[in-house]
Amino acid sequence: MSEIQISQPLRKQRKKAEEVKPVLPLWAPWERVLFRVAFLFFAILIVPLTVEWYTKLFTVKSLFEFFSTLTGYRVDFVKIPGESGRWGLFSYANWGVALLIAFVGAAVWTFAIRKKERKEYNELYYWIRTLARYRIGIGIIAFGFLKLFPMQMPFPSIGNLEATIGEYTAYKIYWQSVGVVIWYEIFLGFIEVFAGALMFFRATSVLGAVINLGVLYNIAHANHAYDGGVHVYSAYFSLLSAFVLAHEIPYVWKLLIKEQDVNPVEYVPVYRLNWVTYSLAGLKYAVVFGFVFVYGWIRYDMHYNQGRLKEPKTPGLAGAAGLYNVTEFKINNKILPYTPLDTVRWQRVIFEKFSTLIYEVNRPVSISLANGTPQTKDVDRSYELAGIGGGRRFFYYDADTSKNILFLQDKNRVKNEEESGSRAKKSDSKTAAKTDSIAPLTWHYQRPSKDRIIISGIDDRKDSIYVVLDRVSKDYALKKRRRDYYSETIQSKF
Repeated sequence: MSEIQISQPLRKQRKKAEEVKPVLPLWAPWERVLFRVAFLFFAILIVPLTVEWYTKLFTVKSLFEFFSTLTGYRVDFVKIPGESGRWGLFSYANWGVALLIAFVGAAVWTFAIRKKERKEYNELYYWIRTLARYRIGIGIIAFGFLKLFPMQMPFPSIGNLEATIGEYTAYKIYWQSVGVVIWYEIFLGFIEVFAGALMFFRATSVLGAVINLGVLYNIAHANHAYDGGVHVYSAYFSLLSAFVLAHEIPYVWKLLIKEQDVNPVEYVPVYRLNWVTYSLAGLKYAVVFGFVFVYGWIRYDMHYNQGRLKEPKTPGLAGAAGLYNVTEFKINNKILPYTPLDTVRWQRVIFEKFSTLIYEVNRPVSISLANGTPQTKDVDRSYELAGIGGGRRFFYYDADTSKNILFLQDKNRVKNEEESGSRAKKSDSKTAAKTDSIAPLTWHYQRPSKDRIIISGIDDRKDSIYVVLDRVSKDYALKKRRRDYYSETIQSKF
């Protein structure tokens, strides 16, 4: 192997490898020690170290699972309980463990080579930066497709629009703020996919690292501010981007601060064996094609064709969507008058445009802190209930319109599965009932008028209920502003 200092197209490197004389600067002793620590630290963060990960990778049943396994790896040595372990400083504990291992490993490394210490680590430095570039690329592209095909932050549903500011967790406010501007979300996705693709090429990796550092630092900062939960993962890519850029800092300093001419020098290994050269080139373009095009198509197909979404897709009762006051509420044939302090009587009911029914009651309900992973089945989609309090119970329902019957399943079971990390799939409602916090319910309904719905049946406490619902005529400012804008835009063209 020989070395070349100025990046050139691969086909030209071999021809000029013998002609170029090395002019790389020597490494100071402190630089060599610092590199050993950095090399081990970033290798631990990037390279999967668990047998389970490799077992999962080679036993996946679909291309989507394969790509998800590759992009989703995170070092996981320890988990610190409590708020700081989830959102604060202790959530970075795995980085601390990795750094501690790196210091110990660097000390052993330094001691082991004390009699024949190398003067430089150009080749190792090249490969660890290459690993960092590709890890950033595949991870950011996976991030970006969730926004480019907008499924990460859906537009607020009626239930979300009806929640007051105090009933929202901070992260849900942040996510909803992005979700109301769909083209901004799509633009963010395009930027992330574009910047991720830039990381696969040395000539564009600096520009890609600059973009990724700015975008991902902003995401990490926002997730710290709003308790979003993905601050460590986004900060991880910011850290890797800063590491890739560290090589360029001396040149930038010399050019912009000292105002001196700069001739960037970069080590690039050139292999004498043709099969090594072409194998590496083939692997590179396989990664580029796989993650930019194949994975992009998979995400597109999942969103637009398979309907793997965060919010339900099945239409609800025709013409029933809206907010309803509970005009009359009977339990065991006894009328309960309205009072906001009653822990049994429903206060308001919401029928979404999709098959979700929500009722509010003055009883505490644990709040899901999950961000609503896209799912194939409506009953498993939990984004609508995530991050919202206020005593709301969310139910997925199937409607038998010929018999006027609603078959309901409590969606809080999805929350429990997400937070426990369980991914057990439910093949039918009978299986699902085993993990429901409220067992499946069957209610009858009547619609004497378009704005009135009457529900009767047995509730989760085995009491009979009779509920009269009257629709509230309400126009939401956010939706009205959108309609007015489109109406004015269309009229101005004709």
